[in-house]
Amino acid sequence: MYSGVRNTLRLMRITQVFLRHDLGEFVVALGLYRGFRFLLFPGVFYRQSADKPHRGQRLRRALEELGPVFVKFGQILSTRRDLLPDDIAEELAKLQDRVPPFPSEIARALIEQAYGQSVEQVFASFDEEPLASASIAQVHAARLRDGREVVVKVVRPGIEGTIRRDVSLLYTVAELVERYWSESHRLRPRAIIAEFEKILLDELDLMREAASASQLRRDFQGSELLHVPETYWDFTRRTVMVAERISGIPI
Repeated sequence: MYSGVRNTLRLMRITQVFLRHDLGEFVVALGLYRGFRFLLFPGVFYRQSADKPHRGQRLRRALEELGPVFVKFGQILSTRRDLLPDDIAEELAKLQDRVPPFPSEIARALIEQAYGQSVEQVFASFDEEPLASASIAQVHAARLRDGREVVVKVVRPGIEGTIRRDVSLLYTVAELVERYWSESHRLRPRAIIAEFEKILLDELDLMREAASASQLRRDFQGSELLHVPETYWDFTRRTVMVAERISGIPI
């Protein structure tokens, strides 16, 4: 009961964000209003702009406003050119994880919880200012006690609950789409959400990421074209990953 009410309130929020970005056509086309007709009432308060941005740009901005799980979903959808019109796929490909960092004292506490030691016992130095912050984790620069320069990736606190909440809502939306949209058999929305859920939950386990990175490093050992940073397994846990720090230009 509580979950159903929570999803309904969250769906109201999504609908309001879509309407604010002049995306009422998406709400109507997907049939969401059929189960929740009252959600369209706020639309009377939004005026369509004659010079509004194209639909792909408006959709990208709406997903950015809805938060990191929806940003990640848009990123994954952008790779499915077989399902999306080109203008939407190209705009969703521009989505980036620009998530505000969580406080460094929380990062320190999470690291110490993972190691059972203080940060000072593990690292010779630890940069309180994060190098990067994304939807799943953030990264800090550090130096091991033997002098090696490293990056420390820490899973964002509470992110698993956020993921499960928003994915639950996406399943609700997918069920409505399958029920009311005639083209849903081609899109297979629930299958897409299931794949998305698996990807996100796998990303929460940094041991999996470390294993993949180590395998990739072995595959390209000795290559002059690609350098894969070394993963330091002695310092890697499910919620903390430590890897070689390298310098370069972002692609």
